[in-house]
Amino acid sequence: MTLRLYINHFWLLNKHHRSSSGCKAPSRTRSPMDSSFLLALVAVALPVLLHLLRRAKKPRGKLPPGSLGLPVIGQSLGLLRSMRANTAERWIQDRVDRYGAVSKLSLFGGPTVLLAGPAANKFVFFNSALASQQPRSVQRILGDKSILELMGADHRRIRGALAEFLKPDMLRLYVGKIDGEVRRHLGECWAGRRTVTVMPLMKRLTFDIISLLLFGLGRSPLQDALANDLARVMEGIWAIPVDLPFTAFRRSLKASARARRLIAGITRETRDKLERGEASRSSDLIACLLSLTDDTGAPLLSEDEIVDNSIVALVAGHDTSSILMTFMVRHLAGDPDTLSAMVREHEEIAKSKGDGEALTWDDLAEMKFTWRVALETLRLVPPIFGSFRRATQDLEFDGYLIPKGWQVFWAASLTHRDAAIFHEPAEFNPSRFENQSSAGAPPCSFLAFGAGPRICVGMEFAKIETLLCCKEDTFARDPMPSPLHGLPIQLEQKASPCP
Repeated sequence: MTLRLYINHFWLLNKHHRSSSGCKAPSRTRSPMDSSFLLALVAVALPVLLHLLRRAKKPRGKLPPGSLGLPVIGQSLGLLRSMRANTAERWIQDRVDRYGAVSKLSLFGGPTVLLAGPAANKFVFFNSALASQQPRSVQRILGDKSILELMGADHRRIRGALAEFLKPDMLRLYVGKIDGEVRRHLGECWAGRRTVTVMPLMKRLTFDIISLLLFGLGRSPLQDALANDLARVMEGIWAIPVDLPFTAFRRSLKASARARRLIAGITRETRDKLERGEASRSSDLIACLLSLTDDTGAPLLSEDEIVDNSIVALVAGHDTSSILMTFMVRHLAGDPDTLSAMVREHEEIAKSKGDGEALTWDDLAEMKFTWRVALETLRLVPPIFGSFRRATQDLEFDGYLIPKGWQVFWAASLTHRDAAIFHEPAEFNPSRFENQSSAGAPPCSFLAFGAGPRICVGMEFAKIETLLCCKEDTFARDPMPSPLHGLPIQLEQKASPCP
């Protein structure tokens, strides 16, 4: 830009010189004075231009240690291989041991800064200059109007709308529905069987619960179609976003489009029911979102926003909860002491209930030990391994520059398995959480539900879902944890307690 200004200035001077000398057309010869002026211009402008180019390329600060690796590929393949081999925590920790709590690398095509430790987590979750960064495949499949993609006022508006559905007063109304689904599921899929495979059963249970509460869908061909589409959606969310025939990403896009049309149809039907008085704000998520208005009385959310965020709620409320419950079962199968303590807690609650009487919100509040088991499971096997943010401006952390546009990556295991934070971190010990939900650890150390303005809006709902003889201890991340063979276990009928 500076060179262009010099040249323009030179051209104007020559134009003025030609005009004042009465020239009618540009001369093909240049005077010695013109040539000297041009050489002087170049001599001045070239160093300025080179300085600007160097300044544009060279970051204004000290980059973290580490290497960006090969172009595009970077360290992505190494991380993915370690996740599938269940060594991702070790892979991340090796980088921290080598470079420290702040290091640079390249993941999924972008320069990235890996941050470790409670202070780093606080920086990630509470810094407004770090935007949520989802893989491109996630954005295309789940939509660009979801809570995962929005920032600022739009994010607060969507989050506030979802929080209306998930606030305690509303959740109290859903406990009976969830208890009914669990009872039906246990009777159909568990009772009278000697062996079951836990993971697929938990996925179906949580899907039945979430589709009932979000859309009012009971067991039906429509629900089955949505379940099949959700399975296809999940296959492509973390796939390479290449939209070609026969790829998982293409199948996921098509399944997402079908699910989107189905939910849009449910949204229109629910709007009609609300107008006729056949549904209320507390009927389900769609009814709740349609009932919300802004200060002018206009709908708070558009139909596209309702559809996109319903799909996100469907994925979040189904997948992470089923993973948590599966790994709780996996641990309890090999820990008779913890299992016995949980059974005693449930039996105490059962004594106060009549035959067939549903659990209530107050009953859930008594399941303190069960929830501690869930939290300890989340500490050791967090469903979300980590996630990305994107720097919207140049930032500094711990003396290092994070350039604008770079990714910032955090991983839960870096604090969840830190011996300086959690004593004997490899040991399963629910008593860590007796006093407070974060086990007395420093703030931003226990990250099962995130932290800050983007802390999981469905945390209380996940708690409700969770509360309501395979010895192999192996699982892989793809990218979420999945137990080997779906976790087959043997069932034993428990004898009724003595009166």
